[in-house]
Amino acid sequence: MPRGPIYLDSYKPQFSGHETFPLRYGWLKKAYDAVNERKGVSDSKTVFTRDDAIARFGVGKNMVSSMRHWATASDIIMDGEAANALVTTALGDRLFGAEGFDPYMEHPASLWMIHWKLAGRPDKTTWYWSFNNFPGATFERERLVKGLEKVAKDCAWPRVSATTIRRDVECFLRTYVARQSSASASPEDTLESPLAELGLIKAVGKRDGFRFVRGPKSTLRSGIFLYALIDFWKDYTSAQTLSFEAIAHEPGSPGRVFLLDENDVADRLLGLEEFTDGAFRWSETAGLKQVLRDAALDLDAALEYVARDYERIKNKEAA
Repeated sequence: MPRGPIYLDSYKPQFSGHETFPLRYGWLKKAYDAVNERKGVSDSKTVFTRDDAIARFGVGKNMVSSMRHWATASDIIMDGEAANALVTTALGDRLFGAEGFDPYMEHPASLWMIHWKLAGRPDKTTWYWSFNNFPGATFERERLVKGLEKVAKDCAWPRVSATTIRRDVECFLRTYVARQSSASASPEDTLESPLAELGLIKAVGKRDGFRFVRGPKSTLRSGIFLYALIDFWKDYTSAQTLSFEAIAHEPGSPGRVFLLDENDVADRLLGLEEFTDGAFRWSETAGLKQVLRDAALDLDAALEYVARDYERIKNKEAA
């Protein structure tokens, strides 16, 4: 029986919004700055639709719409309380604000966070299903398309066409897979999207063959992992404990979204108590493997754990 939020009757699929453009370098910072500059303005949403938007962002009209889509999907900006307003989020402020962690996304920690926001939440159907529900490690483009078509049919999602799914899958793959290099291509041309740097999906064999790269992720640090764990936990259960099985294997879990194997998940959980000063701790009593918490599942507070990742990065660079 398929599991996860996309199989609930209340789920609303999303296969569009990006205008077929994957997330590009610099887009999130540009979108954040544009919204932040109009903070408190009642019609701040028009920053992406005004006549001068193309000149401001230096891209075409469809790319401006795509930029807004990715900034929203990545939880960098969101709808404000006013009908026509956009505001920056806590994550956007911590990443891209005046004292931001990484305003130019120079560190893998930022890329892991954006990946989590796109694939760890069910909003973007292809992203979530591919990392959390797809049954297998290797695949061809057409297999993803057909798999999503079957889900759409089984769940009776209205107004979902094969063409729409195909375009979304194409954008998904361009987000994570570097283009084939050639003698004339520059590194910038090969890496179309910054998330390709994570190496989560690799092209293999023939032209449309791909592989999810499961295993340890050396650039995924403790703060981002814990943030993802808290985000998953708060939607999964209100209990004070969470099983190892859920953390490693449930759809939407850190183990699934980050493509971690069981040993790496276990190693990370073993270090939680020291990293959080006991707020989260690993327990293996009577053969029951689980994490216990003495802290609220608060994402804004969890950003303080993420801040430690960047502090360690800066300390390492200064050494």
